Amino acid sequence: MTSRAAHNPSGPTGLRADIAEVWTQAWPTIVAMLSYTLMQFVDSLMVSVLGPLEVAAQGNGGIWTWAPISAAFGTLGLVNTLVAQRVGAGRRDEIARYGWAGLWISLGYWLLVLLPFALVIRQAFEAMGHEPALVGLETSYARVLLGGACITLAAKALSNFFFGLQQPKVVTIAAIVGNVVNVLANYVFIYGERGLPELGLPGIPGMPSLGVTGAAIGTLVGTFAECCIPLAVFLSRRLDRDYGIRRAWRPDRAAIVDTIRLGWPAGLQFANEMVCWAIFMTILAGGFGSEHMTAGWAAMRFVHISFMPAVGLSTSATSLVGKHIGEGNLDRAARSAHISVAMAVLWMGVCALGFVLFRNELTAVFIDADTAADSAARIRAIGAGIFICAAVFQLLDAVGIVYTGALRGAGDTLFPGVATVVLSWVLIVGGGFVMTRAMPELESVGPWIAATIYIVALGIVLAARFERGGWRKLHLLAARPADDAAPPPSAEASGTR
Repeated sequence: MTSRAAHNPSGPTGLRADIAEVWTQAWPTIVAMLSYTLMQFVDSLMVSVLGPLEVAAQGNGGIWTWAPISAAFGTLGLVNTLVAQRVGAGRRDEIARYGWAGLWISLGYWLLVLLPFALVIRQAFEAMGHEPALVGLETSYARVLLGGACITLAAKALSNFFFGLQQPKVVTIAAIVGNVVNVLANYVFIYGERGLPELGLPGIPGMPSLGVTGAAIGTLVGTFAECCIPLAVFLSRRLDRDYGIRRAWRPDRAAIVDTIRLGWPAGLQFANEMVCWAIFMTILAGGFGSEHMTAGWAAMRFVHISFMPAVGLSTSATSLVGKHIGEGNLDRAARSAHISVAMAVLWMGVCALGFVLFRNELTAVFIDADTAADSAARIRAIGAGIFICAAVFQLLDAVGIVYTGALRGAGDTLFPGVATVVLSWVLIVGGGFVMTRAMPELESVGPWIAATIYIVALGIVLAARFERGGWRKLHLLAARPADDAAPPPSAEASGTR
């Protein structure tokens, strides 16, 4: 593919138009991503009423659940790229194939990977040396999420389809509905008959209080509600008329292979990073005791809120870079990436300031009123140190997150995947281990310093990768011969498929 004119004469031009385009695509995506994080944040907040051990259990169970799920999430991100480039190129007859490919990949991964992993997750927690009470809570939470992960993966596949289709508002509405349902379901399943007497809220007669397990059930119920909306739109008569959705439901080997071939490095990148963070949170930083785990997860919940808008901008950058590459407008693709980075840096700079100014208050949000005063004071002190580290890495985290999405939009997934694997094991795991041995007096803050170095280094590496411009030479649309392409909807309707 050769670059067309730097400006598309039939479309908007100029910096203001580029900013408007990025923001129009980004804000629904940001709301959706914040909504996902809010679901986790609310879960933790509602569980914190039960005690610090439950907060640690939910955090540990959640991250070891998301470690294998994230491999599929990273791979499914290429549905966004493959759809967006075809939207830009006007190849409408190929779009439905990649939506269904994402759904078939989700089902296969759930059956072959996630369900077997659920059977051995308890042994994994026991091998980490966690206390028996914690192991029981972690295992229960993780198994519920893994058992229902087919819903989670399907929702992700559909969201990437609509991001690529340049219709992010479908995902935004679904995410908001999912969060409302999640809060209601959490209340029912976490507290049951107990209710929340601290706030004067009644319980649900005849409903047992399921605690941490109830939080996992509530999350699945919310995710199911979130999945139903894009699924209904995906199967609607309008999309079927425009793209032949319903007629393309059968497994398309070529589309599935395309998605996996281009997406596995992103899946490896995401999963590897999650595994390293899981080791970090549950073994390295968490190895200093449950108070350090509680403080770490309190900080991590706010860190998630800080970087999820950047993830939203990264996802919109994938869509826009992919679309403009499909149009042949490589310069505008680059401008979309740069504007997305600038927006993310601005947001995360504000978050960094908030982390410094309110580090004690933010940690205290997840400390139950019944926690012993001396324990609560220690948790606040630990959390304050972690928030300082988080403030330091905010800006480079924004840079790395958004450039990852921009590179993915161009199909450049292998280098970011390899860079993440190498740096995360060397700096998060290796550096974190060294800090626990060389400077044990820093306790869990030592590994957080190593993690800060990792985020800064990765941001610099990915920025350099994008700015060198190798992504401009990739040709995803030329990868499939024309005679391999799926027939247009009209041909399918006439029975040629």
